[in-house]
Amino acid sequence: MQILFASSEVEPFAKTGGLADVCGALPRHVARLGGRISVVTPLYRETRSRLHAPVCTAEFSVTAGTRTFAIQVLTGRGDAEVPLYFVRCDELFDRDGIYESGGAAFADNHLRFICFSRAVIALCRACGMQPDIMHLNDWQSALIPAFMRNQAAHDPLLHRCATVMTIHNMAYQGIFAPEAFDATGLPRAAFWHPGQLEFWGQVNFLKAGIVNADMVTTVSPTYAREITTPECGCGLDGVLAARAHDLAGILNGADYAVWNPETDPLIRQRYGSGDLAGKQACKRALIGRFSLDPELMERPLIGCISRLVDQKGFDLLEESFDGLMETAAGFVLLGTGEKRYHDFFTRMAAQHPGRVGVLLAYDNTAAHEIVAGCDLFVMPSRYEPCGLTQMYSLRYGTVPVVRATGGLADTVRDCERDPASGNGFTFEDCTGSALLDALTRALACWRSKERWQTLMQRCMACDFSWDVSARAYLDLYRRACDKKRGLEK
Repeated sequence: MQILFASSEVEPFAKTGGLADVCGALPRHVARLGGRISVVTPLYRETRSRLHAPVCTAEFSVTAGTRTFAIQVLTGRGDAEVPLYFVRCDELFDRDGIYESGGAAFADNHLRFICFSRAVIALCRACGMQPDIMHLNDWQSALIPAFMRNQAAHDPLLHRCATVMTIHNMAYQGIFAPEAFDATGLPRAAFWHPGQLEFWGQVNFLKAGIVNADMVTTVSPTYAREITTPECGCGLDGVLAARAHDLAGILNGADYAVWNPETDPLIRQRYGSGDLAGKQACKRALIGRFSLDPELMERPLIGCISRLVDQKGFDLLEESFDGLMETAAGFVLLGTGEKRYHDFFTRMAAQHPGRVGVLLAYDNTAAHEIVAGCDLFVMPSRYEPCGLTQMYSLRYGTVPVVRATGGLADTVRDCERDPASGNGFTFEDCTGSALLDALTRALACWRSKERWQTLMQRCMACDFSWDVSARAYLDLYRRACDKKRGLEK
């Protein structure tokens, strides 16, 4: 089985969030399990400095509406000898930023990813590939199943290739003005209606993938159920419910080659579940980094790493923060996002010097230091397709406090409701009081040192490695191929 894996972000070459982490790690693990997998992604400006001696293996052109764009395909290799293909079109991708600049989305994003999607198909012919599976990720490559369906009757290669569409976050759908449809080159009679790309008078790229792919996946079992409801479906719940038989939720994995306290080069002192002394050294270093009160060594320290947006539940954290400050706990935040939250946490750091540390930035080293140095980790998300940071915190013995939604519900069980196997603290209501109640229960547990150490060690024993997820994807690829063969008979 040969797999071509397409994504607009692949770590370490280009990243804005968890999509890049997933698309950097999953193909490596599929390859280690025997899958013949290649990865294709755009060549952005920021990608160039991370490539070593790329080779141009193909040149061709693609069209978007009335415009033609020259494409080069550069090749390289990543970890586990996964072949990498980079779609180069400087006019479209050689920019500051991946999707936006200065907080404003690029006006031609529809053209950029129409061309990327057409280039993915074209490079198969140019490079002599005959994939059994095309695995596509989010709206930026979601037009590919529609293009393949439109061309399949005239192209034996496309006729036999099955497609898998993975949704990483329903909130990002690639919705554009109706004029963008003409740039796709798809026939209007077949594809411009509510059963295809049309979405309340606009063009919806993600919908194209959901409707036309052979199989649809998302990044946790709970989120797969949630997105078929009006609360989490973002307007596409009915479309997804209609494809329920072909919709699967496969939990993302944690990359323990990068996130492991026993081997992590970015933390002050390495440690494992059998010897937790290093975690105290990491806590001391974190307190020093943020100029916090040294007395916090004897008090609980709560960490948070996130985009500062409503989806991540920061309104709940804002609502409950005064109550949290009435406890003895300290708080450390890393992230960027909406100005209102920047202003709020800057103000909280000023009002509570020595107890609240805030770094409004993306800093990978600081992220590792927070996950290793804190006692608790909070993720109050209103919805969370999967989430990776709670998996990282578990491995580092940093007990998670999360809202029970999406992948958070699939990875964290409340230790008071499930004393035998619980590995954190959860809450369900989208209120600041529910969050504060969960934090209060966690802080009470922290005061019982023996109980807390047992909980830490249980957290560190959790295994959310990518191998489990990669095997599930291989099984799904086989199912997609079987379905495709059935359609051809």
